[in-house]
Amino acid sequence: MTDHELVALFLERSEQAINELMNRYGTAARHIAANILKDPQDAEECVSEACLQMWNSVPPSQPEHPGAYFCAITRNVCLSRHHANTARKRNSFYDTALDELGDTVPALSDVETEADARRLTEQLNRFLEQLDGDSRYLFLRRYWHGDSVTAIARQSGTSPHAVSVRLHRIRQKLQKFLQKEGFQT
Repeated sequence: MTDHELVALFLERSEQAINELMNRYGTAARHIAANILKDPQDAEECVSEACLQMWNSVPPSQPEHPGAYFCAITRNVCLSRHHANTARKRNSFYDTALDELGDTVPALSDVETEADARRLTEQLNRFLEQLDGDSRYLFLRRYWHGDSVTAIARQSGTSPHAVSVRLHRIRQKLQKFLQKEGFQT
């Protein structure tokens, strides 16, 4: 089944759409949820909530890439759950990954308008497009999927230290790029 056919099932309000969505993209969504939450029950609940949100948002939305759309919804649901679960305690695994970016990317609370937030998103996308494939892979695995440095090292066949060093250099490049584009960190 193609992405176009999957979106068509959602537009028809066919319950088969959820089954097809989970068959195609459920593994990726569960992976993201598990990396953020570390609690299998919370992760599964968030994936289910993401399915419901996908169902409710298509239509009116008609995503060109439903897998990416679903994973983004899953990530947002999981981040909301994560922040609710850790409101009073810090130093969880995912907080560590987010803290690594804290000195590089301006906090959303520092971005004054929706237009500024959109501009920041565009600049982040431009930065990622400029990276070589390996660097983009490392960045996305760490900061989008929430993989640990050790897991990334295992996946890429290198040492955790080498991954940490490369991620540090990527963050430095990102910081210089954003400063050049007028974002203060």
